[in-house]
Amino acid sequence: MINKNISELLSLFIMITLFLLVGFIQSWSMSITILNMCIISAIMSMGINIQWGYAGIFNVGIMGFTGLGGLATVLVSYSPVHEAWRVGGFGMIISLFLLILTVVIVFFLNRIYKNNKYKYLIISLAIIVGLVLINYFYRPSVLAIEDVNPAISGFLGGLGLPILFSWIVGGLFAAGVAFIIGKIALGLRSDYLAIATLGISEVIIAVLKHEDWLSRGVKNVIGLKRPVPYEIDLQASEWFISFISYLHSAKLSKISEVLERQKVLDQLVIEGSTIFVKISYLILFTIVLLFILYLANKAQFSPWGRMMRAIRDNEISANAMGKNVVKRHLQVFVIGSAVVGIAGAMMVTQNGLFTPSSYLPLRYTFLIWVMVIVGGSGNNLGSILGGFIVWFTWIEAAPVSLYLIEIFTSGLDENNSFKLHLVDSVPYFRFLIMGVVLLLVLRYRPKGVLPEKVRHS
Repeated sequence: MINKNISELLSLFIMITLFLLVGFIQSWSMSITILNMCIISAIMSMGINIQWGYAGIFNVGIMGFTGLGGLATVLVSYSPVHEAWRVGGFGMIISLFLLILTVVIVFFLNRIYKNNKYKYLIISLAIIVGLVLINYFYRPSVLAIEDVNPAISGFLGGLGLPILFSWIVGGLFAAGVAFIIGKIALGLRSDYLAIATLGISEVIIAVLKHEDWLSRGVKNVIGLKRPVPYEIDLQASEWFISFISYLHSAKLSKISEVLERQKVLDQLVIEGSTIFVKISYLILFTIVLLFILYLANKAQFSPWGRMMRAIRDNEISANAMGKNVVKRHLQVFVIGSAVVGIAGAMMVTQNGLFTPSSYLPLRYTFLIWVMVIVGGSGNNLGSILGGFIVWFTWIEAAPVSLYLIEIFTSGLDENNSFKLHLVDSVPYFRFLIMGVVLLLVLRYRPKGVLPEKVRHS
C-alpha cells in the first residue's frame, strides 16, 4: 500500500513539474490549455475504464459517444432558428412521430406473430410502409430547412438554454444510444462487440456530418454559448483592469512614461483575460472530474463493484451463481458511455464550436484506449493519470521533437536536405513517441503506471 501511495504522489509531482515547465518555457496560457484538455481526456478515459476495468467490456465506439456529447451542446445551447422551424419543423415532428409509431408497431408484431412462419415478412412490410410514410414528410422538410440561409444557418438550431445543461444532456444522449446498442450487441463475443461498437460509432459520426438540418454537417456550428466570461468583456471591465493592474503593480511602477505604462497595461489585460477564461474552464472541469471520480470510486468498492469484478474475472462462475451477466454488462456499458458523452460536451463547450469532421478514431478511440492501458486498467486514478500522460505527450511531442532536431542538426546548413526532411517530419514524431511510450509501459509496467487496487473485505 505504501509503494502504491508513493507511486501516486510521485506521478502527481512529475505531472505538476511538467506543467510548470511548459508555463515557464512556452507560456502559461499553453500550460492551462493542455491541462484543460488533459482533464477532459481523463474523464473519457475514466468512462472507458468503468467499462473495461470494471466489467471487461471492449468498447471501440468511443468516438460516437463523444460526438453525441458534442451534438448535445448544439441542441441545448444554440438559439432556435425560427424560420427553419416555420418551413420544416412540423414535417420533422410528423416524421419523428411516424418513426416512433413504426418502432412500436414492429415491437408488437414481433410479439403477436412470435410463432408465425410469416412473421419476418409481415414485419418487413410494416417497416417498408413506415419508411415510405416517414420519407414523404422527412425529405421535403429537410430540403426546406437546409435552404434557410445556408451560409450561416440551414438547420433547426437548439433550445437556447445555458450550455452547462448540455453536459447532463450529452451524458443522457450517450447513455440512451448505449442502451440501444447494448440491448442488441452485448450478447456478442468481445471481438464481435468491438466490431459492432466501431461500426455504430462510424454511423453516428456519418449522421452528424451529413444531416445538415440537425448539426450543419461539415459547415460546423460556431458561436456556441459559454459558461464563462468572454475575453473582450473582461478587457472592458473596470474591476478586471484594476485586478491586473494590482497583480503587476511592481512591473508597472517601474515605467515612468504614462503612455508606455498604459500600453503595457493594455497588453497585460489582454493576456490576463485569456488566462482568466482558461482558469475558469479549469475550475469547472476539475469539479466535474472530482465528482465523477468520487462516484466511480464509491461504485467500484461497493458490493455492486465487487460483483462486476467477479463477472469480469469469471463470467461462467458468476452466471452459475445466478448473476445476470448481460444485464450487469448493460448497466456498466450505459454508465461508462454516459461519462464519455459528458466529456464530449465539455470539449465542445471549451472549443466554442462543433465540428463533426474533427471526430476521428485515432483521437477519440485509439488515444483513449492508450490512456487506459498506460494509466492502469481497473484503477480510476490510473485512468486519470493515463489521460494526463498521454495527452500531454501527444501535444508536447511535436515542439520537443523540433527542439531536439534543432540541437542535433545545429552544425548543418539551414538548407541541408536531411535537416529539412527531419523538420518536415516533426508532425509524425508524435506517433513514434506515443508508440515508444506504450511499448515501454507494456514492457515494464504491464498493469499500468497505477495498477488496479484490490480491497479484501
